[in-house]
Amino acid sequence: MPDQIISQEGYDKLKKELDDRTTVKRLEIAGRIESAKELGDLSENAEYAEAKDEQAFNDGRVCELLALLKNVTVVQNSGDKHKVSMGSRVTARAEGKTKEFTVVSFNEANPNEGKISNESPLGVAFLDRKKDDKITVTTPRGKIVYEIIDIK
Repeated sequence: MPDQIISQEGYDKLKKELDDRTTVKRLEIAGRIESAKELGDLSENAEYAEAKDEQAFNDGRVCELLALLKNVTVVQNSGDKHKVSMGSRVTARAEGKTKEFTVVSFNEANPNEGKISNESPLGVAFLDRKKDDKITVTTPRGKIVYEIIDIK
């Protein structure tokens, strides 16, 4: 798996989730399993089965997070206001509407908040571009031309 780039904020978010799942969540699930065992027959114990399922899910997510954290490269915003990079806030106009986007890593993306992944078609198109550049992005609705108005 090749390294993916991620912001420090995104890395910290993944690390916090990993820490929470390996300490707090694991202890909570272990407590639920112990309580369920005390209820008797495990073959027909719904609480026990649910706790074991949650334990398997949590352990799977821990493995996933460990693999992610092992295969990412943390990058900082270059601070260059003349070129789009990770962490840049880009104001762009398309189809007569002006929108602001922040280029973030894959795990921080939230289109409803204007946070677009550096791996998305729009994020890829914005990276390394400058103010006044016009870029064409292929979307499910067809090709859209964006003009970069400002970079922060």
